[in-house]
Amino acid sequence: MTDITISSAVRSNLQALQSASKLISGVQEKLATGKKVNSALDNPNSFFTAKGLQNRAGDLSNLLDDMGQGVQTLKAADKGIGAISDLVDAAKAKANQALQTSSQSERKQFVSEYNELLTQIEDIAKDSGYKGKNLLGGSGNDLRVTFNEDGTSDLDISAVDYTDTSLSTGLRLSDLASAVAGTASTLAATNDSLTTPAALTGGQLITLDDDFAAGDVLTLTDSTGGTYGSLEISATTTVQDVANFINGSSRDIEASVSGGISVSSSINVTLSSTGALSDQSFNAATENGFASDTAINSVLSDLTRAQNTLRSQASTFGTNLSIVQNRQDFTNALINTLEEGAGLLTLADTNEEGANLLALQTQQSLASTSLSLAAQADQNVLRLF
Repeated sequence: MTDITISSAVRSNLQALQSASKLISGVQEKLATGKKVNSALDNPNSFFTAKGLQNRAGDLSNLLDDMGQGVQTLKAADKGIGAISDLVDAAKAKANQALQTSSQSERKQFVSEYNELLTQIEDIAKDSGYKGKNLLGGSGNDLRVTFNEDGTSDLDISAVDYTDTSLSTGLRLSDLASAVAGTASTLAATNDSLTTPAALTGGQLITLDDDFAAGDVLTLTDSTGGTYGSLEISATTTVQDVANFINGSSRDIEASVSGGISVSSSINVTLSSTGALSDQSFNAATENGFASDTAINSVLSDLTRAQNTLRSQASTFGTNLSIVQNRQDFTNALINTLEEGAGLLTLADTNEEGANLLALQTQQSLASTSLSLAAQADQNVLRLF
């Protein structure tokens, strides 16, 4: 192919126009991407330094998500402790109610309610987890929160076990004994008017037994002095009437006529008389856990200790939460610093680049005009023909 000859003036202007076009392309790329360094070819040192800063910011951003989950796990445990503390207060109220009454029947009921509160405490502890981690769930639930990208800075948070209130390492609150009725005891009711005394039947008069006489007053009391009722014997009082009196005195006492008056009780009670009848005791096989003031005071002491344990643990979790939240704030600020530093190395000044583009466009226009003028000068030779 024959070489094309271009005059020096045309070639010079053509090169100027090509250079302006190339520069315009570069400026337009900077404006389009917002970066003055788009690849290692633009500025190797700035590119790789910024890349390192951005990588670290990304690693810390991932850790920031884990910190957020750690915060939620701690908050779930704290909510659980708050609810458990309220239930411990309720249990303490039940114990105080038991202490203020002398009725063993009422105390027996309070034991049942107290034990139910302990069950609810365990249930709340089991439900205080977040995404598979339960800081109130004991073994296997310890939490580690990592703060930096190489794992050299972290916080280990130990779980406690409140899912079983009786554990010695936890709240140390055991269920109270529920009352169990004792084996039926028999209150003698015999017909002493016979040569050979025989057991009275339900419809016979109780006064046929020499231990009972009209005017006698029978009183049923429990071991703490609580009175369940009184019955004055009259000339028409039958054995069944006495059984009905004992049976109706409390839902915890059952009495029936069977070879005398058979009595079964889940609380310790005593039947006394103003007459010849000696005191008759009917005892539970197992007393309720609030049967004595001493037992109640011991439970109150245990509840106070449990409340102190909860407050101490809440303080520990609160400190851990403050640490994690503080590191969250620090990591957020550090990520912003790293990204800002990377931006200083790579981001373009759009105002400056806009001015550059305008200048280059002007330069390109002038180069085009100059090229046109140079070409016209070369064409003057045609006028000779």
